[in-house]
Amino acid sequence: MSAPLSEELKSHTAAAHSRAEEATFVAELMGGKRDAAALASLLAQSLVIYRALEKAQTAHVDHPQLGGFIDAKLDRVAALEADMAFHYGADWEAQLAGGRIAIAPATVAYAELLDTLGRESAEFILAHHYVRYMGDLSGGQIIASLVQRHYGIPAEGLNFYHFAAIEKTKPYKDAYRERLDGADFTRTQKDAILAYAADSFELNRAVFVDLGTLLGAPAVRA
Repeated sequence: MSAPLSEELKSHTAAAHSRAEEATFVAELMGGKRDAAALASLLAQSLVIYRALEKAQTAHVDHPQLGGFIDAKLDRVAALEADMAFHYGADWEAQLAGGRIAIAPATVAYAELLDTLGRESAEFILAHHYVRYMGDLSGGQIIASLVQRHYGIPAEGLNFYHFAAIEKTKPYKDAYRERLDGADFTRTQKDAILAYAADSFELNRAVFVDLGTLLGAPAVRA
């Protein structure tokens, strides 16, 4: 008998997860070697990605296997839009559309993939849904705490990392995993979900690499 899908996902993505977390840009940002502008740039990439993800997943709301995972409590776009206004000002949308807020090539590629394959494949969208939202719920508060300490960013600029509609994250994550394990995915579907989930971490890592290139080496911080 195979392991529960939630356990398979954790083990199958472990190496890719570590590679993404160890990307130079992430290490620098979390280690206090970047600045508030670097965090703002990361949030801008996240907005592009989450707009594509949350648009694509609407195609699967009525899917018998996937519909139960799609929950408005998880949605991040509105929170990211609030963060964009904080970091870039009221005209942030015009800045984004006009290219004054840099979007990495890897971010564009990721969003395009979500917009195409994400609409067609329930397995694809579930894998990315799992990687992104479960990751946000698990690490969001830690990230917010670190960037507040290093760069003095107030909560008003860190809405992305706060799930106001979810009172306690652990019970929510536990219920999510139970739903994964109880879903009647075939072995072929499970294998596709595992592969797509590992790919998701690699797509995230590519965004981090591109951000490091776009922003250049960090200034020396005291």
